[in-house]
Amino acid sequence: MSLVLFFDPVCRQPYDTQTLRSQAMGGTEATVVRVADALEALVVQHNRTSASGRYLPPRPDPAIGHVIVNRDSRALRTVRELYPNARIHLWLHDRVRPRSKRARRIAGDADVLRELGVNVICVSDTQRRDVEAALRWMGVSERVCACTIYNPVDDDLRPDGSPIDERKLVFLSSPNKGLKFTLDAFRAVRRAMPDMRLVVGNPGYKAADAARLEGVEYLGPQPQPRIHEEVRTALCTFFPNFVIPETFGLVLAESKALGTPVLTHDCGAALEVLQDPEQVLPVSANTRLYEWLLGGMSTRWRRGPARIAAGLGLFDAYVERIRAWRAGARPVTGPDPRFRLSAVARCWHDVLRG
Repeated sequence: MSLVLFFDPVCRQPYDTQTLRSQAMGGTEATVVRVADALEALVVQHNRTSASGRYLPPRPDPAIGHVIVNRDSRALRTVRELYPNARIHLWLHDRVRPRSKRARRIAGDADVLRELGVNVICVSDTQRRDVEAALRWMGVSERVCACTIYNPVDDDLRPDGSPIDERKLVFLSSPNKGLKFTLDAFRAVRRAMPDMRLVVGNPGYKAADAARLEGVEYLGPQPQPRIHEEVRTALCTFFPNFVIPETFGLVLAESKALGTPVLTHDCGAALEVLQDPEQVLPVSANTRLYEWLLGGMSTRWRRGPARIAAGLGLFDAYVERIRAWRAGARPVTGPDPRFRLSAVARCWHDVLRG
């Protein structure tokens, strides 16, 4: 296979393999490192000024055969100039729906998408269906195709027999992915079960002034091995999100691999990743709340999530499920072969060769 290069035009600061091992790191950046290292590919970051092994600053290179642009279609023109002989791919990690803000942004680059015949790589089938609809809306679907390659989980991530603390829940996502509502939900859980506690981690790229509550422990940004230690011993990963659809959800996939169930909602790719209705609570279809919120009314959501959730009976559902899991009905889960790094690397090889 010809030389492969990942081009990151949006990272906040340069990163590499050592960063993943030693520091808190966002899921997208961690995924770039795992995939690039598995493929022995080069990685270029827009804000890197010196080389570190295969991690490089931007520079022209006619020998590159494939470039995968991370997230931002506005970098396609730069990539075309730097790597004129490369086949270009756009790796999307965010939700893109027809007429959405992200779709309109990508539509601004429709000419270069069409000219280059860009291959769009999605991280789940759930995300890909939205992306394909958006490409049709942009009028580029005849020249631009989309495919799914899941985000990877390390092959050696698996249950290790750690004792489970039935009183411990963990929330280990960026605070903007529903931390405030999670704290509201935890209050309801703790009213019913006063011995419950919640451990909160953070990938480090967003800060939040979270309320100090009894039973809540804030770890702050931590490297992934430390986070995995917390997940292993938790009753579950508590992610009561039904407003911000995860296009994949690395936290969900890693929890599954570690043998820790997740308590979340059928929102985004959650059910596709977890494949277990016991871990994925529905949202009442009678209220049409889900589509109402996702249709651009998120400002209303921010005004009263706890009130809305209480009206839907969600707090009671969390208490019921957690109580049942403490009583012995906790789901058994483990590594999913779809997400193993070795399997994901084979998918990348197939797409790049094809």
